[in-house]
Amino acid sequence: MPSRSVIATARRLVVKVGSSSLTGPGGGLDTARLVALVNVLAARRKQGDAIVLVSSGAIAAGLGPLDLSRRPRDLATQQAAASVGQGALVAAYQHAFGAHGLTVGQVLLTADDVTRRSHYANARRTLDRLLELGVVPVVNENDTVATHEIRFGDNDRLAALVAHLVHADALVLLSDVDALYDGPPSRPGSTRVPLVTGPVDLERIVIRGSGSSVGTGGMATKIEAAAIANAAGITALLTSADRAKEALAGEEVGTVFLPTGTRRTSRMLWLAHATTPQGRVILDDGAVAAVVERRKSLLPAGITAVEGRFADGDPIDVCAADGRPVARGLVNYSSDELPGLLGRSTKDLARELGPQYEREVIHRDDLVIL
Repeated sequence: MPSRSVIATARRLVVKVGSSSLTGPGGGLDTARLVALVNVLAARRKQGDAIVLVSSGAIAAGLGPLDLSRRPRDLATQQAAASVGQGALVAAYQHAFGAHGLTVGQVLLTADDVTRRSHYANARRTLDRLLELGVVPVVNENDTVATHEIRFGDNDRLAALVAHLVHADALVLLSDVDALYDGPPSRPGSTRVPLVTGPVDLERIVIRGSGSSVGTGGMATKIEAAAIANAAGITALLTSADRAKEALAGEEVGTVFLPTGTRRTSRMLWLAHATTPQGRVILDDGAVAAVVERRKSLLPAGITAVEGRFADGDPIDVCAADGRPVARGLVNYSSDELPGLLGRSTKDLARELGPQYEREVIHRDDLVIL
């Protein structure tokens, strides 16, 4: 299949592996499984292709040394487990890649590193330089110091954003499920979905979580990550870690997700996928059409309600009358100031309150259609 040849011929690959693919039944790091994956990636790296590995497993790797029987629920213990486990995880990668004469470099990222422009540029320079030096970057979320960033499936999304960050040709998502199925894989009659060309292909599919005791991602987060990559013009492949060799060779395994359009700018990709909305505004039908169809800036006249608390410059969702988000943008007013401006023209506001009020609620350059 031509779509799979993109994986086989990619010169720059981002590969994400989940906790459940690296750990044993007791939750500790399974060195044999890690080495098997490294052998596949090392062979590809020695062909001359650049590999970035986004690896979960820090918290899971810390369970054994801390005598914890399962992934902790509270943030402080998660951070402690990540602190202990991250060292063990990277040491295992250093040893496994070292057997092939390859060097690894640890890169810990937080959400800020892929959303704030200055952080983003620094992260990109670091990763690019590591790849130039022949190093295999091992990327993980900085769980030790993260707060709200430790949440469901974050490393799947992080992997997709890293793929955009390094201008990857392809993203490979490895977990304990060999593909996307049109129903629960354990249910008789469920069949593998070999190719997803767009959202319409997913409408008939029943998606559930992974049920893993050590990981945080489920199938829904894998699909979201693939969508992020696709929006950046990057082909994605989902399969199990034990089929990594076949997947990287372009064989008929897993599920391929094709790019859905032209590559979005970094700013728009961040805004759509790497920001957390702090509130939302509800629009009338005319304003929805102006924003979505005519790609106009959002003005106070078309807003009917304001929800949540946010400051000037925060990301907020822009919603239709039924509450459905249609766009996301960086707002120019706080939630305290905005309600008093609703339904009024910017010219009237400027005449009554001053020229500083003749500005958009969200400028079209800071607005992305969802």
